[in-house]
Amino acid sequence: METKSNGIWRAGVLGFALAAGAAVAGSAPARAPEKEEVSMPEKIVKTDAEWRAQLTPEQYRVTRQQGTERACSGAFWDNHEAGTYSCVCCGAKLFSSEHKFESGTGWPSYFRPLSQESLILREDRSLGMVRTEVLCARCDAHLGHVF
Repeated sequence: METKSNGIWRAGVLGFALAAGAAVAGSAPARAPEKEEVSMPEKIVKTDAEWRAQLTPEQYRVTRQQGTERACSGAFWDNHEAGTYSCVCCGAKLFSSEHKFESGTGWPSYFRPLSQESLILREDRSLGMVRTEVLCARCDAHLGHVF
């Protein structure tokens, strides 16, 4: 994934919780537009019990508790289907398969989101290091970290 600097996304790598159960929907066009218009609907707020009822235990652990799935274990880390990757929690469209690349990390990695407004980047100082956590802007699902 990339970090935003002066309005431009710099190359980097991001492993995503999308692999914990997001969907790849539809086929991507032969040539995608430079920037797909993605509007974020109203913020989704649910109780812990509602999230637990909606998600599998692994999806809940990764997206709601900032967990990490084992590298090379998720359904999407080696997926090459054309389509759009959506948030497993709220269905918000986040990434195009045309922006996915092989990072060597074992997690799905993208060099650009469909819309900068669809993601929240937040400093994470856990585990004795400084990283950038990536969240879904619509439902605050943990999607991964910028590496």
